[in-house]
Order: sequence, then structure tokens, then C-alpha cells
Amino acid sequence: MNKHFTFTINSICLDENYHPSDKTRITTNFANLARGSHRQANLRNALKMIDNSFNALAHWDNPKGDRYTVELEIISVNLDIDGSGQTFPSIEILKTNIVDHKTNKRIEGIVGNNFSSYVRDYDFSVLLAEHNKGQAKFSIPDDFGGLHGKLFQSFVHSDAYKQNFNKPPVICLSVSDNKTYHRIENQHPVLGVEYQPNESSLTEQYFKKMGLQVRYFMPPNSVAPLAFYFFGDLLNDYTHLELISTISTMGTFQKIYRPEIYNANAVAGKCYQPNLKNLDHSLTQIVYDRAERSQLANEQGKFAAEHFIKPYQTFFEQWSANFV
Repeated sequence: MNKHFTFTINSICLDENYHPSDKTRITTNFANLARGSHRQANLRNALKMIDNSFNALAHWDNPKGDRYTVELEIISVNLDIDGSGQTFPSIEILKTNIVDHKTNKRIEGIVGNNFSSYVRDYDFSVLLAEHNKGQAKFSIPDDFGGLHGKLFQSFVHSDAYKQNFNKPPVICLSVSDNKTYHRIENQHPVLGVEYQPNESSLTEQYFKKMGLQVRYFMPPNSVAPLAFYFFGDLLNDYTHLELISTISTMGTFQKIYRPEIYNANAVAGKCYQPNLKNLDHSLTQIVYDRAERSQLANEQGKFAAEHFIKPYQTFFEQWSANFV
């Protein structure tokens, strides 16, 4: 399915000295933190929050709550379409690694976590907006997300992915603020209590075209459920420590980016509707510009249209028609 493409993977450590590269989407969550006068303090504090969360969840044989440290790698995926050597920055994800200070071992975590894509920016910020411009009723374009989903599946099935990662990705996102979630009886020792939405969201439909299914869990010490997108069997394909690495990383980012939901002062009940206007929440000591992020998503969507979608439109149409 990806014989026309060559994927190349680069990685860089996400630590307090991280500086975004020129090819990194600047709306990407961690890149937003690494800008401005507070960049180093932002990163240092966020990483400390991740470690504290991890140790609180991995509390067995960890009496002082300092056994583990989470290391993060930014995985950048570039795509060469025609073998010319010219590449387009297609996907960026995070990989977790776990350092066990008791055994002095470094344990591989989960790849995926945060997910960003120029083509997704194009779909949501350009294509969707143009499709609904001047329309009385909101609608979705035919095969919305189809190309993006096929590109993502091509990457996951590529030799480049298999050579670098041992397990399929897990992507962890915020819940939708226009859906209602109901707690069910199912409970996992690490993922926590499970919720189910009242209806499918546009994000769910979009990620389904990427081959991913979704389940919603509210982990211990959390106040709202997280959305976990995955292949296979989320509860049995990954170890507890692997799952905790994703929960602690993305739970921390959501406290920073969505404090109204994930740093709320009240815990989600049996019937829960997220509210981005919730005033009863606490702020972290980490600076994040949410308004700028929305503005830049539109700019990056236009970049994808100009340099990726339009130049290869005919090729993509033919390739998508034969995608297996």
C-alpha cells in the first residue's frame, strides 16, 4: 500500500533544552511550550509534572514516589512521494521511554501519544471551512479525512515504522466538549473507569479512517476521561508501565492546554459533559497561548495545501482509488 512512498524517521529528545526545528508544526503542543521567554521553565515544569504523575500511578514498590523518570522523544516522519529526495513533513508524534532508577533499566514506552499532521490542519482548518462557507447548515465533505487516513496507515505498515517501533501507536486526546460521556461498570487498574459517549464525534470518525478505534477512560488521580485511539487490544497489548507513560504524558499536557476540563476542581460524575467555559478550575504555572495555536493551524493548513495537496492532487486521487 505504500510502495510509492518512502518514509524517513528522525528523532530528537524533548527536554528542557529543546528548540523546535524549522519543520516542526508550531501548533504542536510541546513546540508551543518551547517558545518565548518562559520556554525553559515551561519545559522543565511540564516534565516534572509528567514524572510526578507517572510515579503516583506506578506506586507499587515505589514508596518514595521517585523510582521512575519519563524520557520523551519527538518522532518526525518525512514523506518522499516520487523518489526525488524532496520530502514533506507528514507526521509528528511522541515516544515515551521509562527509566527505572531501582533496576537501572531503560524501558521502551509507547509511540503515538501526542499526534500532529499538516494534512490534518488542512482538512480541519482549510477544507472543512471552505466547504461550509456561506452554508446555512454544517456538513462534512465527501471522504473527509480519507487521504490523511490512508497516509497514516501507510506509515504504520511501512518498513520504517516496523524497524523503529515494536508495537502499534496509541494516540491520547482530549474528550469533545460537545458530547456527553456516561460512566460504565468496566474498570482497569491503570486506565481507570471507562466512559462511553452519547454519539460519535467528528474526531472519532476522522481517526477511524486512520484505522484507529477509540475508548474513553478516566485514570486514577484524574478528573476527566481521556480518549485513547489505538489498533488491536488496548487493555492487553500494552504493559501497565507502557500505559502509565502515555497517561502521565498526555494527562499533563491536557492539564496545561485544557485546564477547564483536566485541571477542574470537581471530578467527572457518572454523566459528564466537558465544558471549556468552566470557571471552577486551576491553572498550571506553565504559559500556553491557545489563541495563537488556533490561528497558526489555519496558516499551516494553507501551507499543506500549497506544498503537498495541490501539487500531488492527481497522484493522490489515483493512489487512493487503488489503496488496499
